[in-house]
Amino acid sequence: MRKCSTLRDCILPVLPFLIAFGAVFLRINAAPRTIDDAYITYRYARNILAGNGFVFNPGEHVLGTTTPLYTLLLALLATPFGGANANFPFLSYLINSIIDGVTCLLLYRLGKISRAPLLGIATSLGFALAPFSVTFSIGGLETSLYVFLLVGVALTYLQDHFEWAACLAALAFLTRPDALILILPLFLDFLFQTYQMARVNHGWQKKNTIQQFLRVILIFTIPCAIWFAFAYYYFGSPFPNSVSAKALAYHLPENSALVRLLQHYATPFSEDKTFGKWGIVAGLLLYPTFAWFGALQWIRQTKRSLAFVLYPWLYFLAFAIANPLIFRWYLTPPLPFYFLCIFLGILTFLEQLFKAVSRDHPQLAFWQLPTQILFTILIPTCLILPAWRLHPDHGQDRLAPEMAYIQLELYYKEASDFLMTYSPVALPQTTIAAGDVGVLGYYTDAKILDTVGLNSPQTLAYYPLAPEMYVINYAIPTQLILDELPDYAIILEVYGRKTLLASKEFLSKYHLIYQIDTDIYGSKGLLIFEKLIK
Repeated sequence: MRKCSTLRDCILPVLPFLIAFGAVFLRINAAPRTIDDAYITYRYARNILAGNGFVFNPGEHVLGTTTPLYTLLLALLATPFGGANANFPFLSYLINSIIDGVTCLLLYRLGKISRAPLLGIATSLGFALAPFSVTFSIGGLETSLYVFLLVGVALTYLQDHFEWAACLAALAFLTRPDALILILPLFLDFLFQTYQMARVNHGWQKKNTIQQFLRVILIFTIPCAIWFAFAYYYFGSPFPNSVSAKALAYHLPENSALVRLLQHYATPFSEDKTFGKWGIVAGLLLYPTFAWFGALQWIRQTKRSLAFVLYPWLYFLAFAIANPLIFRWYLTPPLPFYFLCIFLGILTFLEQLFKAVSRDHPQLAFWQLPTQILFTILIPTCLILPAWRLHPDHGQDRLAPEMAYIQLELYYKEASDFLMTYSPVALPQTTIAAGDVGVLGYYTDAKILDTVGLNSPQTLAYYPLAPEMYVINYAIPTQLILDELPDYAIILEVYGRKTLLASKEFLSKYHLIYQIDTDIYGSKGLLIFEKLIK
C-alpha cells in the first residue's frame, strides 16, 4: 500500500468524497422543505401507482408537468415503499440529497480534467453550499436530477464517451425540456467534430466515425421519440400545458426576467446578503469578467468545451428574451457551469499575476496557491454563509438556506386540514379552485380547478385579463369561477382583490368560511370560500 509523502497527498484523494458527504449531510439535516410545485409531481406519481394513469385529476388527460422522467422515477422508487401511499415529500428529498452528492463528485472530476484539482474542489464545494442548490433539493423538485444529468453530459462528452453523453442528454430533455439550451449547441459541436474527422479519415476509420455519429443520434432520439409518441396518444400533444398556461396567466413588466437574471448572475455566492446593492453592482462587473477569462482558458484547453462555457449565457438569453415569470428554481441549472468558469478565470488570473511578479520577487511564488485557495474557496464560502439560517422562522428548526421559504405551503396545508374536517362531503368528491394547486391537490385529493391553467386547460380561454385587474403578476378570472362553479375557492386575497372580491355575483354565490392571516405577496390573508347551496 502506497504511503502519502505529504499532508496534501493524504488529504486530496479523500477531499472530493468529504465534500460530497457534506453536501448530502447538509440536505438531510435540513429536512424536507417542500415547494408547492413539487406536490404537483407527487400527485401525478401517486395517480400512476393508484391506477388512475398519468394524470393530475383522474379522468383528465392533461400534461401539466414539464418533468415526466422525474415523475416516473418517483413512481418507480415509491413502489416498494407503500406505492400510492408512499411519503413522496420524504422520498424525493432523500433521493435529491444523494443525487446532489454524486453531482459534487462529477463536478470535481469535471474541474480536474479542465485544469487542476483545486478547480474541481472549488466548484464542487460551491455547488454543495449554494442556497440555489440546497433549497430545491430539499424542496422536492426535479432540479437535482436535472443538474446531475447536465453535468454528466458535460463530463462524458469531454471524455469522448459520446454514446453516454447522448443517453444522459435524452434523460435531461425528459426531465426538463429547456435542456435543449445545452443539447442543441452540443449537437452542432458534435456534428462539426464528426465532419472534421470524416474529412481526414479514410476507409474503416471514416466508416467508424459515421457509424458512431448515427449511434449517438439514435441513442438520443429513441427515448425522446417514445415519450413524444406516448404523450401525443395519451394527452393529445407532446407539449406540456404548463408552458402556454404560464405565458398567458402571468402579467409581467417588460424585461422583468432580464432584471432578475442580471441580479442572479451578479450574485452567484449571495453577495447581496453581505454587501446589499453594492454587491450586485460589483458582481455585475467582476463575475462575468472572470467567467469570460475562464471560458477562454477552457476553450484553449479543449474546443469541445465551447457548448458548456456558452451554456450559462445561452440560458440567460433564452429566458431574458422569452421573459417568463422567473421562478427561483429556474436559476439553478446554469450555476455549476458558471461557477466553473468563474473559478477557472480567477485561478488563471492569479496564476498570470504571480508569474509576472515572481520574475522580480521569486519568494512571492510560494503565496500563489494560498491566494488561489483564498479567492476560490474561503471567500466564496464566507459569502454564502449569511444566506443560511441556523434557526429558520418557520418549518422545522434546522439549519437551512434562508430562501428555503415554505410559509405559504404551510398555510395551504392548514387550509387542507381545515377542509378535511369541515367538508360534509368526502373531499375527493368535491372540486377546489386555486391558483397554487400543489399542496391542496396532494393533501385533499379533491378534483382541482387550476386557475393558472397548468392542469386545467379550460382556464386558458379566460386569459389574458385586462391589466387593471392585476394587483401583482397574477389574478384569478371572475368568469372562470362563475362558469365552473367549484365547491370551494381557496385564494390569496391579492389574487382576487380586483376580480372575485370586487364581483357582486361571485359574493352572492360564495361565502367566506375560513381565513388565514398572512401578508405574503402583499395579500390580506388566505381565504377559503364555499359555494352557497341553492
